[in-house]
Amino acid sequence: MNPNPLPRLVYTPGEPAGIGVDLAVLLAQQTLNYELIVVADPELLQSRATQLQLPLTTKIWQSDFQRQTHPASNLNIYPVPLSKPVIAGKLDHHNSQYVLNTINTAVALCQTKQCDALVTGPIHKGVINQAGIIFTGHTEYLAELTQATPVMMLASAKLKVALVTTHLPLAKVPAAITPKNLEQVLSILQHDLQQRFALNQPHIFVTGLNPHAGEEGHLGREEIEVIIPVIKKLQQQGYHITGPLPADTIFLPQYLQQADVIVAMYHDQGLAVLKYQSFGQATNITLGLPIIRTSVDHGTALDLAATGNIDMGSLETAFNTALTMLS
Repeated sequence: MNPNPLPRLVYTPGEPAGIGVDLAVLLAQQTLNYELIVVADPELLQSRATQLQLPLTTKIWQSDFQRQTHPASNLNIYPVPLSKPVIAGKLDHHNSQYVLNTINTAVALCQTKQCDALVTGPIHKGVINQAGIIFTGHTEYLAELTQATPVMMLASAKLKVALVTTHLPLAKVPAAITPKNLEQVLSILQHDLQQRFALNQPHIFVTGLNPHAGEEGHLGREEIEVIIPVIKKLQQQGYHITGPLPADTIFLPQYLQQADVIVAMYHDQGLAVLKYQSFGQATNITLGLPIIRTSVDHGTALDLAATGNIDMGSLETAFNTALTMLS
């Protein structure tokens, strides 16, 4: 439980040419029930506010500041300088290290307990790799920074989906589903659902890897050789797990009514369904970290940057989820 009466949340806007910056400016227009710190270049935020024709007053945040809410149109900033000026909607690989610097700073603020939770805006993996920095995703990068094993889970009001593998080419997925990895994912999921979401005995539903969950080995043997043995082992330890079930039917209402979370074997197997159901109203949660981290469920939307034509639903859900996890 958060010992501080007023939660302090830190936000990284992500790709500076994308809508993560717009979201920070729009968030600043609201009266919040928590203290917000934005890790970004102050001139970038001021410039985007001007483009959006919205008022914005920035204040450089200091670690000795007392926790307090701030008036609408005001933002507390932890300044991180851009490498190059930004044109909304246009990627520039020279600012890739800037993006990583904002994440590094925000994680450090959480690790040192100066902030209670991290909410991240959308990044562009391609432009970071274009800069010569090997980068597979936020989830993996945060795990490296915190020396932790992550589990990626997306959640909406009606559905939670966790992943055994995250940002892998499909051809590499079967080899990555090992008894050790699957057991680790299910163990972290069980622990964090109990500790962060107050589910004393979460009911975990698990998909198969292959069509029809392998059809008793005729369509693949991963279920027989890996998935079923791990499920049986954890069931004997008291876990409430059902599966493996075919991925094309596990999302039917009769299963969702019972499930606290669906565990999918790979990225698109689970997230395609969740995003169809709740895109723009879901949040990305990284479990298994020593810090709380949530994120939006969408990308950088470069074509919408500085237009004012964006939806704040996912960002608001991400902040509300972080607050729920704190409490």
